[in-house]
Amino acid sequence: MTELGQELLQLATRLAVEAGQMVRDGRSARGISVRDTKSSATDTVTEFDRASELLIVGGITAARPDDGIVGEEGTSTDGTSGISWLIDPIDGTTNFLYGLPGYAVSIAAQSATDTEVGVVYVPATDELFAALRGHGATLNGNPIRCSTTAERSMALVATGFSYLPERRAVQARRAAALIPQVRDIRRLGAAAADLCYVAAGRLDVYYEEFLGPWDLAAGELIAREAGCRSGSLDGGPVRPSSVLVANPWLFEDTRALIARIDADLAS
Repeated sequence: MTELGQELLQLATRLAVEAGQMVRDGRSARGISVRDTKSSATDTVTEFDRASELLIVGGITAARPDDGIVGEEGTSTDGTSGISWLIDPIDGTTNFLYGLPGYAVSIAAQSATDTEVGVVYVPATDELFAALRGHGATLNGNPIRCSTTAERSMALVATGFSYLPERRAVQARRAAALIPQVRDIRRLGAAAADLCYVAAGRLDVYYEEFLGPWDLAAGELIAREAGCRSGSLDGGPVRPSSVLVANPWLFEDTRALIARIDADLAS
């Protein structure tokens, strides 16, 4: 996979940067408006989400016409090559809409067995996080590793909340019970970027529920390649509906703590 992996990594890198710079510069030059909504009135889609997906899909199709592609904004193409792509053209659209810096372009390439390549580009800070399975993770070409924080009380934890109010209410009660146990909690607004920040040691733990596969794929590989552990909140393998990523010293402790909090809230 190494030669193919390098090809996939170079393609994902080029397209993520092109798309990210296009949406950043386009917003600055022309402004922005909401074009549509999805799961709720606050789950928005802009013209730039769609333009970014078109750019990325077009680039993949031109370079690798036999690959499968799934994008958040509706692209769904079956492939025959054994490689499929997961694209989030703007992860953190609410941040993008409001002019906040915490949004990202996320591109992952997967084989039948695992995610092979993950690239996350954060346009506002011009940061490119990338990983090739088995070859470590990088930030702007330099190797990164997760933190070594081992004490729960010193852990900086990130999470996210659902667009659906009834889910947010439950998640907020969990966060309220968790926050006295850790250093602090951050809610930055883009899962792909949060995963990369754990990979780079800027955060110690990240957990969230009800993601899409395009939110998770690239950043989860980058985090694993930086030394993190990943899984679900209920003790199984990581999946979009249940995500826990942390450095190895905090992973099991955090999972057990969240399980106790959830049990207390349910009782």
